[in-house]
Amino acid sequence: MKKTNDLGKDNISSLVFRLAIPTMIAQLVNVLYSIVDRMYIGNIPEIGDIALAGVGVCGPIVTLLSSFGTLVGLGGSILMAMKMGEQKKKEAEQILANSFLMLLILSGTLTLIFLLSKDFLLYQFGASDVTFPYANTYMTIYTAGTFFALLSIGLNYFITCQGYSMVSMTTVIIGAISNIILDSVFVFGFHMGVAGAAIATVIAQMFSCLFALIFLFRKQVPIRITFGGYSKAIMKKIISIGLSPFLILASDSIIIIIMNAVLQYSGGPSEGDLLISAATIVQSYMLLITGPLVGITGGTQAIISYNYGAARADRIKQAERIILMLCLAFTSFMFLVSRSVPQYFVRIFTTDTSLTHLSVWGIKAFTLGVIPLSFQYALIDGLTALGRTKTALALSLFRKSSYVVYMLLLTSLFTAKSAFYAEPLSDTICAIVTTTVFLKVFNKHLNARCKNANIQEINS
Repeated sequence: MKKTNDLGKDNISSLVFRLAIPTMIAQLVNVLYSIVDRMYIGNIPEIGDIALAGVGVCGPIVTLLSSFGTLVGLGGSILMAMKMGEQKKKEAEQILANSFLMLLILSGTLTLIFLLSKDFLLYQFGASDVTFPYANTYMTIYTAGTFFALLSIGLNYFITCQGYSMVSMTTVIIGAISNIILDSVFVFGFHMGVAGAAIATVIAQMFSCLFALIFLFRKQVPIRITFGGYSKAIMKKIISIGLSPFLILASDSIIIIIMNAVLQYSGGPSEGDLLISAATIVQSYMLLITGPLVGITGGTQAIISYNYGAARADRIKQAERIILMLCLAFTSFMFLVSRSVPQYFVRIFTTDTSLTHLSVWGIKAFTLGVIPLSFQYALIDGLTALGRTKTALALSLFRKSSYVVYMLLLTSLFTAKSAFYAEPLSDTICAIVTTTVFLKVFNKHLNARCKNANIQEINS
């Protein structure tokens, strides 16, 4: 397969769009098949709303598991892209080999740990006696397929960072289409309910994993999977770069877990499960915003990392501007959608009047700050791509900790429903902080890299 994107020479505007759009579509499709799972579950006769609350408790745990794929995949791919920019192919291959071994080890270890601890986790993170059976069924089956999920997520980063954005998109679409088809077969055709939805997800992830493996073992790929050259120093470097995005994703999961627990406690026996069902629908809607945002900023990180390795500050600055504008255009559109038609989204999950009204209100509250959210994603992912992971992590954790503080404060002062306003408060305030810090460190960091590259060139 011919490589279509030259990260060091192609026009930046067209390069950003060629990488961002397929990855954005892939993330959107990925989100859709997560939503389809919940949609099918929510429409199971008689038990749909309760089963949806049970799966909602599983959601953040699933995301937490997936974030380990990002730890290795994003950390390794950023480091590999830098080496590619420096024209060091052997070192790039060694990074991929080490990353592949790490993904294999992590997949096996996490499967065992989560299977042994899932009952405790589910109860601690918002499951009630009513919703636990559904949460337990889904979590047990999903965890058994963790191996395929982590490999698929992790390896796809190494496909994207080599410029194969369409192949990366195909990896996700294969899984998404498979899941949508298999969901209908297992949930309603075989009447397997929540178990059927989980089985469909695992099989779909298996298909995505196999596709990614086959592609990265091809001889035609510039940097393909090889064996040997394993190094603790390289593994530590991969983890040091991947730790920031990992903690960002993991903290997202923890926040949802905390929110479910707060809603269950504040709502009490009468409202707790209803609030968690509504929060599950609202969070599903938010994935339609954050998923494509991750696609835009994550899919284009290879441009920044490659040109950072090549010491091309001009291309990095141009790319960052275009990425931010693309994010702002998307979030502005989604803000308008959120104000006008959220009821149509809610209706695919439930026909219950109380749950519908609560969920529509929740979407409108949650999305008040989505436009400022663009700065958070574009600038933090930009800093991560430059290897400035400690700054990116600090900014992200500031936003997450602020969210928790606002949520606890609002629910203690007002009603349980007020927890939904913590999101826009955090998004708006933290966007201002992130932009301020970015403007102070971005140029200094680039200048230091270019100065170092010039010194090395003189010495050589």
